[in-house]
Amino acid sequence: MVAVTLWPILAAGVSSILIGWIWYHPRVFGTTWMRLANVTPEMAERGKKMMPLSVILSLCGSMLVAYVMNYVGIAFHIFDWVGAIFELALWCWLGFVVPTSLGMVLSEQRPLKLYLINVFYWLVAFIAMALILVVGSQALTPYSYDYDVQGDTTELHLGE
Repeated sequence: MVAVTLWPILAAGVSSILIGWIWYHPRVFGTTWMRLANVTPEMAERGKKMMPLSVILSLCGSMLVAYVMNYVGIAFHIFDWVGAIFELALWCWLGFVVPTSLGMVLSEQRPLKLYLINVFYWLVAFIAMALILVVGSQALTPYSYDYDVQGDTTELHLGE
């Protein structure tokens, strides 16, 4: 990951939406999620009327998450798929999603199972987004960047 670029951010945002569509589908976790979140079929039907707006707003939110993840990846010199998963996605998930979503269980008295469905969706989404950001930015950049750390200095070597 060497630069903040629009296409990987857009692709990462779209991937989050697609993963959410699959994750919360009735044949995966959707039925259980609706029951645990106290969403009635009538509420879901009303929500379908707002679907285009919901998708646009969700895409904007997911692209914002992707932008921040991209920025963090650049700041921490994450340039490979292993780093994307184990450094970028996992740490962002553990640091931001897991603790902030815990209020759902602690304050709102929601079931732990609902919390787990939601936070593990974000783990899968963060992994996909991080991979897209790292691989996508490398594909759009004609050179690869390698960092050598020696002592207290970090040097950038441009390679082919």
